[in-house]
Amino acid sequence: MLSELQEAFGFLFEKELIDEIASTGTLKKVSAGEKIIEIGDYVTGMPLLISGAIKILREDDDGDELLLYFLERGDTCAMTLNCCLGQTRSEIRAVAESDTTFVMVPISKMEEWTGKYKSWRNFVFESYHSRLSEMLETIDALAFLNMDQRLMRYLRDKAKINGDENIQSTHQQIAYDLHTSRVVISRLLKKLELDGRISLQRNQIKVIDL
Repeated sequence: MLSELQEAFGFLFEKELIDEIASTGTLKKVSAGEKIIEIGDYVTGMPLLISGAIKILREDDDGDELLLYFLERGDTCAMTLNCCLGQTRSEIRAVAESDTTFVMVPISKMEEWTGKYKSWRNFVFESYHSRLSEMLETIDALAFLNMDQRLMRYLRDKAKINGDENIQSTHQQIAYDLHTSRVVISRLLKKLELDGRISLQRNQIKVIDL
């Protein structure tokens, strides 16, 4: 675990903090599509991503999901941090976008390190800022972008997060993430293909316009 932490977070944290994370954290590996945190769960730790990607989702009263943002290597989830420090139930669902490895840090250490390590304190504050900015972008997209613009933004984000212009996803899954219907997504994907911005294959979308 130590070498993986050093590679993912060595540019952010001093060696002493890396050593403490390795000695107190729990290494976890999950497969693509696996739930990591469920809405309503009590969160007892904060994830530090070593590899892979996680998508963070909200759910409305009807059970429909909306994608808030993605987490990738070197990130953590500010929403999770907030639940940990406030000892409240999770208001988000975290699902592995791809095969993912992360270290779960216990609550007690998070508070201790905030006072002990300036690098940890800066990391926490920067994480809050980054996640807030991403949520504001999501709100702006809902308020100001047409669905075809939202869809293209979503496809580019997925391609970037996964490091692959070929996206393995069904039309229904995309519809869930964007809080719309499969019929709408299928129609807009066909339009984007006709415009030369994507190429459609079975359960795969190639993003041309990156």
